[in-house]
Amino acid sequence: MTTFPVILHVDMDAFFASVEQRDHPELRGKPVVVGASPERRGVVCAASYEARRFGIHSAMPSKAALKRCPQALFVPPDMQRYRRESNRIMDLLSSFADQMEQVSVDEAYLDVSLKCQSEDHDTSLRHALAQARAIKQGVLEECQLTISVGIAGNKLMAKIASDYDKPDGLILIPETDKVAFLAALPIRRLPGIGQVTEQALRQAGIQRIAQLQRLATQIKGVSSNHLKQIQELAMGVDHRRVEQNEVIKSMSSENTFDEDTQDRQRISQCLREQAEELAGKLRQRKLHAQGIQVKVRYSDFKTLSRQTTLTDPTQEKELIYKTVCWLLAREGLISRPLRLIGTGLHAFSEQPHLQLALPFPPAP
Repeated sequence: MTTFPVILHVDMDAFFASVEQRDHPELRGKPVVVGASPERRGVVCAASYEARRFGIHSAMPSKAALKRCPQALFVPPDMQRYRRESNRIMDLLSSFADQMEQVSVDEAYLDVSLKCQSEDHDTSLRHALAQARAIKQGVLEECQLTISVGIAGNKLMAKIASDYDKPDGLILIPETDKVAFLAALPIRRLPGIGQVTEQALRQAGIQRIAQLQRLATQIKGVSSNHLKQIQELAMGVDHRRVEQNEVIKSMSSENTFDEDTQDRQRISQCLREQAEELAGKLRQRKLHAQGIQVKVRYSDFKTLSRQTTLTDPTQEKELIYKTVCWLLAREGLISRPLRLIGTGLHAFSEQPHLQLALPFPPAP
């Protein structure tokens, strides 16, 4: 008998801010910002839904957040308390899952395929509704917090489903409806499309995922490999499995060129896409990286890598991009045509920092 994949994505709603509002009744219903005081050079770690209505979001400088919402209430982060609360919730989630993959302190994928099998895929997915409702009720009763749950046939669609109706949402996307469901969404809702790629697509007149689904031409500013990956996602294709957690020690992104190249514009485009992809993974996992590496391979397959350590950990794509460009320039790694270019990150931490300056002089 075929086992149809049934995946749940669980996202704790505005987690840090919600914990503060739960524990401090005077904060409920008010715009709460968890992060550094605006009097210091710090950033926002999390914002309540009341604060988000003013355009406040994580990684925003606290001073900018205060300008957008002068009545915002700033609360210093208590990571130990948030981790303790996260552990309680994750323990509860794991009791419902065949496999569970925690991707950050407030987010997890659950594979419940074996518990929900039926005669076809969509019926199997519908069987997961009872599981999802039980999970939501359990978290509410145990922790007095709401969560949003997405149900779908793969991780991509489950993630999109959980984001669709926050907070306290529950959305199921049938396998037979996933292409149509995606078609109506703006391109920014598709994981893997960051600001740089979104801008290039919009300049080409592409606003919605439906246009990506039927796209047959190359887009200026987006590499062919990256565009192919995006179009697969636009069709709801995702072959990733829910994996039991292991400690992440590094992450990387690489591009192999069809022909060896020294074209700096083409190399720069690849590095920007890699930085955008890796920054997205860091944000998804609520991680910051302090070690940055660049890797090159030449036509004779000789491979070189160079790395540096930042003053403070970061998850900013622009800093990642500028750092690998600096490494390339400092080491003269584009002195001959490249077969491959790659960016790597390591030395991760959960605690956010504000990078006050680049850890190197600007490239000449």
